[in-house]
Amino acid sequence: MIRVRILDDVTQTTEPPARTTPAPPRRTSRIHRAWFVAAVTFVTIIGAAAFRSLPSLLIDPLHDDFGWSRGTIGLAVSINLALYGLTAPFAAALMDRFGIRRVVAVALIVIAVGSGLTVWMDSAWQLLLCWGLLVGLGSGSMALAFAATVTNRWFTERRGLVTGILTAASASGQLIFLPLLAWIVDNYQWRPAAVTVALAALVVVPFVWLLLRDHPADVGLKPYGAKEFVAKPPPVKGAARRTMTVLFKAARTGPFWLLAGSFAICGASTNGLIQTHFVPAAHDHGMSVPTAAWLLAVIGVFDIVGTIASGWLTDRFEARRLLAVYYALRGVSLLFLPILLAPNVNPPMLFFIVFYGLDWVATVPPTLALCREHYGDDSAIVFGWVLASHQVGAAIVAFAGGVVRDTFGSYDVIWYASGALCAAAALMALVIRRGAADKTLAVSG
Repeated sequence: MIRVRILDDVTQTTEPPARTTPAPPRRTSRIHRAWFVAAVTFVTIIGAAAFRSLPSLLIDPLHDDFGWSRGTIGLAVSINLALYGLTAPFAAALMDRFGIRRVVAVALIVIAVGSGLTVWMDSAWQLLLCWGLLVGLGSGSMALAFAATVTNRWFTERRGLVTGILTAASASGQLIFLPLLAWIVDNYQWRPAAVTVALAALVVVPFVWLLLRDHPADVGLKPYGAKEFVAKPPPVKGAARRTMTVLFKAARTGPFWLLAGSFAICGASTNGLIQTHFVPAAHDHGMSVPTAAWLLAVIGVFDIVGTIASGWLTDRFEARRLLAVYYALRGVSLLFLPILLAPNVNPPMLFFIVFYGLDWVATVPPTLALCREHYGDDSAIVFGWVLASHQVGAAIVAFAGGVVRDTFGSYDVIWYASGALCAAAALMALVIRRGAADKTLAVSG
């Protein structure tokens, strides 16, 4: 039998020095506290992922209720996705200034407010404000930069694996909520679904506030795998200035643009394309909305497997080569999608769903590893900017997909264009040069 003892929190009465010091005497625990923090982070991201399940389910209902064009609805989703990315680097810096749990708790409340207010909207600008601006800002603070910050602070070993697990949490949220929300929309219309998303975000707030800790030093521990105790650094002031300074320094390096460009294509071919437009595209071919939603949920199941496996592979193989393989295979699969869509689910479609799930965000662990390799201590903020490019790519395709559907009456053009872009992303990944693991941008607060 394994006996587990969780160490009590240690109240900090004085500001700890911003340097490495010997670890204070503490009781040992068979399971490191870092794994409990990772578990809370996983559950938090699952709760926040509820709102990400809804946009693709709203396109047809909002079009039918208000007569808004799919391009207009796609614009709201586009703003949401863009802000999701553009907020992320600033959120990473705010976590350095105010702490992880404060930033995440406020973000969840903003998501709940934005989703809840959509119940009373009757104009398109209100959709842009609530679903685009508010939910976009809140979700940006819950982006993968959150997972990167937790991983960087609490782990020095198994970072690839932990990154994969936390990234997979988003897919788990989709798995849990997408079929439920599709059933609610199909039986009770879209407003109860929006309320469900708001409540899901609020339920997670107490868990974040009570259980999440900002740094291992808060509980008198070393990071998992570290040989020496690392004191908690003082709050970093000038979060916005530091975020922009890191961007300007990173932008002078070639790897940043290759990572940002390839990750923009990643976002275009996942969040912007499949997550936003797969359900309405399948519905165009006679498939019911709940069935299409279940297929997206299956993508979520295999996304968990693929992302964790990718984290494991990233700890053992060269990250840039993994990225090239992931993007190339994704591009090939998209070229076949238009001939697979049908009223019923057939074996080739199931194969596509399983494959796309395995590849969905398998790109995250190697991309984050390359950020650490090239940018060291500033990697969380750099990754936040790379994630911003991911969401800008997603935003462009979310909007373009709606315009293509309005113009041509089908989504075929956008499937083929995205497949070609994935081939370009594979080439970009291959030309990223090797970086020193200890390289940093050395940006002062």
